[in-house]
Formats: sequence, structure tokens, C-alpha cells
Amino acid sequence: MSLMSTEQVAEFLGVKVERVKRLAREHLLISKSQDDKGEPLFEHDDVKKYKELAERIGGL
Repeated sequence: MSLMSTEQVAEFLGVKVERVKRLAREHLLISKSQDDKGEPLFEHDDVKKYKELAERIGGL
């Protein structure tokens, strides 16, 4: 299991960190745990699947 920080997810998706936080709040990206600061950590495979789905339905 490879976990990604909010910043890493934003870079991978090509969006701003605020957008990743909004996606998490809206349960479009589900965090698997939290770091020491309470920031969400996301599973790499889940982020990859979300990106593929988003691209299929019109982009990020």
C-alpha cells in the first residue's frame, strides 16, 4: 500500500491542493489515514482510478 499526501495527489492530478481537499470533503477521494498533522493520506491506486474515471467523463 503506497500512501500519498495531499500535495502529492495534487501534483499527480495536476490540480491545486485546495481541490484535493474539496474532493476528500465531498467523498470523491477517500483518505485511508492521516499524517502527524491530521492531513489526509490517499492510496495511490485509488487516486489513479479516480484520475482515469475523471478523464473518461470529461476531465479533471
